[in-house]
Amino acid sequence: MFKFSGKRPTHLGVTNGRLSPPPRKPNCVSSQADPADTQHYVAPIGFAGDPATAMKKLRDVIEDMPRVEVIEARPDYLYAEFSTKLMGYVDDVEFYNDGKTIQVRSASRLGYSDMGVNRKRVEAIRKEFAG
Repeated sequence: MFKFSGKRPTHLGVTNGRLSPPPRKPNCVSSQADPADTQHYVAPIGFAGDPATAMKKLRDVIEDMPRVEVIEARPDYLYAEFSTKLMGYVDDVEFYNDGKTIQVRSASRLGYSDMGVNRKRVEAIRKEFAG
């Protein structure tokens, strides 16, 4: 197996209630991107009830997925790295619970296009979280 992980970004996290904006490259989706930006925008993950319970459930969903490592988990924020099976490419995936919804950002570290992988991952997480 190859390992094309690249360096962990230093710009991740929440600043003034926002995750980092997506880059110009088509290898990132974010619920905080402009909804008119159909290349990058993805809906946030909805939940009902207690935000802390929602984040616990989200972490359980994430930890059940293959090739993932949770890097940081706080009551309102979760950061995980997902690696591809064959080449070891790493995607940085962040979740921020703003008290109403769970904002999400999923971005490939390397390369220009992700062939829709980040969007598919977010939708799979949304489906599992809702189930």
